[in-house]
Amino acid sequence: MVDVLSLALVAVASAVSLFMAWIIGAGSAGATPFAPAVGANAISIMRAGLVVGVIAFLGAVVQGGSVSAAIGTGLIDGVSLSPIAAVVVLLLAGGLMAIGIVTGIPIATAFTVTGAVIGIGIALGGAPAWAKYQEIASVWVLTPFVGGGLAYGLARVLSREWAPESICIPALAASVSAVVANIEFAVLGGPDGGQSLASVVGASLDSMTARGPLVVTLLFAVGIAALVRFDIHRDEHRAMNRFLLALGSLVAFSAGGSQVGLAVGPLLPLFDTMSIPLTAVLVGGGFGILVGAWMGAPRMIKSLSQDYSSLGPRRAISALIPSFLIAQVAVFLGVPVSFNEIVVSAIIGSGAAISGGSGISRGKVFKTLGAWAGSFALSFVAGYVIFTGISML
Repeated sequence: MVDVLSLALVAVASAVSLFMAWIIGAGSAGATPFAPAVGANAISIMRAGLVVGVIAFLGAVVQGGSVSAAIGTGLIDGVSLSPIAAVVVLLLAGGLMAIGIVTGIPIATAFTVTGAVIGIGIALGGAPAWAKYQEIASVWVLTPFVGGGLAYGLARVLSREWAPESICIPALAASVSAVVANIEFAVLGGPDGGQSLASVVGASLDSMTARGPLVVTLLFAVGIAALVRFDIHRDEHRAMNRFLLALGSLVAFSAGGSQVGLAVGPLLPLFDTMSIPLTAVLVGGGFGILVGAWMGAPRMIKSLSQDYSSLGPRRAISALIPSFLIAQVAVFLGVPVSFNEIVVSAIIGSGAAISGGSGISRGKVFKTLGAWAGSFALSFVAGYVIFTGISML
């Protein structure tokens, strides 16, 4: 039977988790997906905050399970986070994120939460999960190079006269659509996990072809490409903005699926003992992200869209496509990843392709890099020291 003190700690941990979700919505998940679109004047700052909140909520509920499990049980071996440990993790990470919002510095949420969980987990007597750390470190280190490199290459191609929008944009739409068709959604799967649109629809084609998912993927990609091409022929400027907003929506969905785990992941060991379903936990975290995006995202959207690089529609598209791809890889692997790192790297890469670096604030970039590295180190050390002190009381 759960005692009164444990119930009180779980209640406090849940409240802090909701606050953390609010911080995430106001910061990384709420700001970064639509920052390139705002920079390209495709949508206003306030409207971006409204739309991104709703889409991130959907992503949190549908795709939030894998990263939540990694944060809750995959970072430390041999121990589970206690109610007190969960409170300390969330308060520490949420406090650092709040500082980032107030100062306008995009502190990486994934770095703070991961550092705090590892530090406190070791203080609890747990063993480091080295295999998971290698996986996380690989994604974190490669993200700036892969995301920035892809954005740079796309921006270079889209800026060339021999690459008209009527050909390049539908081709990019087809590529993105093929990925979307193969994203696994929890609502399409059963107890064993989610399924993709391609696998579900393709299963019905097994009687006609042995490659049902591939056929569905190709049909979906070609259909979306045809629609985008038709839209471009009608009105190129509006079509570019619509495509940009569609990409921002996909990134926002991915942000919700990844970032909600940073808020609710530390609670999973507690809720498992209380038989609370994961879906209910994800709905609560998604709601916190939604409210945070509506209330606090505009400030960070402005910072990201205007301070890092001068974006046009082509550069913004070049930034969002690799952001979406990297985010989905992270969700698939169950790796906590920073959307600040993903999108900022892509913005820098796309800006450098056109301006050669003249449109990028180098001081802001170095300040951000310092914030990313410092947030992980500070949260790790502070988490270990604080919880060690609490354990000695």
